[in-house]
Amino acid sequence: MTEKRRTVWVAGMLAALLVGTACEEENLAVPSAEEAAAYYSAVTDLSVEIVGNVAEVTVEQPAAQLQRGGSLWARVGPYIYLFSDSTQRLFQDYPGLAAVRVITTTPGGREVARATLLRTTLNDLTWRRALNIAGLARRDGTEQVTLLEDLVQWGEDRTEYEYNPRYVRR
Repeated sequence: MTEKRRTVWVAGMLAALLVGTACEEENLAVPSAEEAAAYYSAVTDLSVEIVGNVAEVTVEQPAAQLQRGGSLWARVGPYIYLFSDSTQRLFQDYPGLAAVRVITTTPGGREVARATLLRTTLNDLTWRRALNIAGLARRDGTEQVTLLEDLVQWGEDRTEYEYNPRYVRR
């Protein structure tokens, strides 16, 4: 084979390879509500709805927690569930999922707070940090309130959030 033919052959093979990889469909699957809820199976009083490509997780926050902890507990509620192994695995397993939104409510169904985490917000390193901050808050937050404050700050810096003014005064 001459040098010119070899160059043409290599260029043709590269073009075929590029066309072949460009035609592969990207997996943009999103979970069903039941599939997403299974990721949070350890949580009781939880419901999940899929709204487009967003998993909306609604969790009932105990009234005693809100009465005892006031606005701090109202603010921290969504982040306890949002920055979890469950959310991270949900993003990993469903590439079409654009965001996870956690909404906390009172036992009567009144919304307390909501926070939305976009898929692209955290990388591997920041996910580890988020899981660490949330884990410490879950484990020791009742004794060390600053851990809850740290989680709220971390969450507010990385999510779109809203708090019900009845529970959180700004």
